[in-house]
Amino acid sequence: MAVGAPVTSIDPHFHNIGPNNTVASMLFDTLLQQDGDSRLQAGLAERWEPAADGDGWEFTLREGVRFQNGAPLTAEDVAFTLARVPRVANSPGAFTVFTRQVRAVEILDDRRFRLRTGGASPVLPNDISQVAVLHHVIHRDATTEGFNSGELAIGTGPWRLQSWRSGDRMELARNDGWWGGALPWQRVTYRLILNDSARVAALLSGDVEFIDQVPTSDIARLRRDQRLAVSDKPSLRHLYLAFDHLRDGPTPFVTDNDGKPLPRNPLKDVRVRRALSLALDRRAIVERVMEGVAVPTGQFMPPGAYGYDPTIPVPEIDTEAARRLLAEAGYPQGFRLTLHGSNDRYLNDARILQAVAQMWSRAGVRTAVEAAPYASFISRASRQEFSAFLVSWGSSSGEPSAGLRAALGTWDPASGMGAVNRSRYSNPEFDKRVLAAMNILDPGARERMLQEATRVAMVDDAAILTTHFQVNVWAMRRGLRHDGRADERSRPQDIRPAE
Repeated sequence: MAVGAPVTSIDPHFHNIGPNNTVASMLFDTLLQQDGDSRLQAGLAERWEPAADGDGWEFTLREGVRFQNGAPLTAEDVAFTLARVPRVANSPGAFTVFTRQVRAVEILDDRRFRLRTGGASPVLPNDISQVAVLHHVIHRDATTEGFNSGELAIGTGPWRLQSWRSGDRMELARNDGWWGGALPWQRVTYRLILNDSARVAALLSGDVEFIDQVPTSDIARLRRDQRLAVSDKPSLRHLYLAFDHLRDGPTPFVTDNDGKPLPRNPLKDVRVRRALSLALDRRAIVERVMEGVAVPTGQFMPPGAYGYDPTIPVPEIDTEAARRLLAEAGYPQGFRLTLHGSNDRYLNDARILQAVAQMWSRAGVRTAVEAAPYASFISRASRQEFSAFLVSWGSSSGEPSAGLRAALGTWDPASGMGAVNRSRYSNPEFDKRVLAAMNILDPGARERMLQEATRVAMVDDAAILTTHFQVNVWAMRRGLRHDGRADERSRPQDIRPAE
């Protein structure tokens, strides 16, 4: 199988991004899991329930689960895992956003433990479903380099790592002792083919049997090919434009029309951000750039999902209103900026950058584009080197609070808030609502609080500008059956021989 997104690390706690998490779910397991529709289900834990005293949750592990070297899974491994997450060095996207609620782990016996949170913590099961469990001895002194070498890539998951050539491929062997049952494939070659045309060509030539991220321009052709089958699934991943909220003075890659740095950061002005939003034609991006394989949006969750706010419409384009707002903010002649992003991570990402640049330029903000391979781009974005850039969030837990906390919460490494807040946006009112929602047991009341938080960031502050939700499309040789996932993970355990 060939996938179109780069894997930057095999350490399951190093970088909270989709491609890495996909590989982690092949080699490791989590206490709870998400099905293809992001609904919670049992994983390494067979039972979970709120603690009787209202403080946290109690879990019971499956009996007989073993790591791939034969070591048994115990509650001590869970305690070790949760302690390791905040200690991972140099993480560009920490997993502490999922573990920050846990104040203590109480081991009751080898299979039972409590996670103490100082309250009810209704979203903890969803959060904990994103954290891979490691072994307290095997991984005691584990470094990210040790995982990337393959030496420490030992989990309880359905596949064993045989070899890993960074940037090229990994060879996997079936874990016949996996608790989840027998899988049809003895061996899997998991290739990274980041170029869209090369990935499709590999499928058509028979060099690979399955690909993800089918280019939008090839979908109709592949559907007509009698040798192939296509599967699709609406995703919970939205793309968004982020801005420098950190600097008050000059900001990188923003100048006046003569190329001289501006004395203050125009992107800190909400009127400028609203102008840039009004300049965006989100429906045109979906129809022309994404060729219909997307859903336009102005918020964090798609229609029908938990946390979606029906009072927030898809913003409409109004270029003249954008010009008026820029003039009101003190930029009647606009200014220049460079928009950064990847060219190998998301469907049509480089084309999206060009479309946005043209739309902003028509409104008076003359925009250049710099697209780079995702690995180098995201490292620089994580160091706040850019002023405007295109990134994404995929709500793999099916619950919006994790994404709101991680992408828009005030950056605080100690608590895990803002773990991937690369723009350094901060609003105490937003933080207060998100944190309050995490302690509301009633799902309806919690959803209303999350909707309030969404309105603060997305409507009042225009902190980020969402554009669209992706629709995931996969293609494979006929004779295979694939169960698509809303979290867009492309995994060998979801591919089976057709009936």
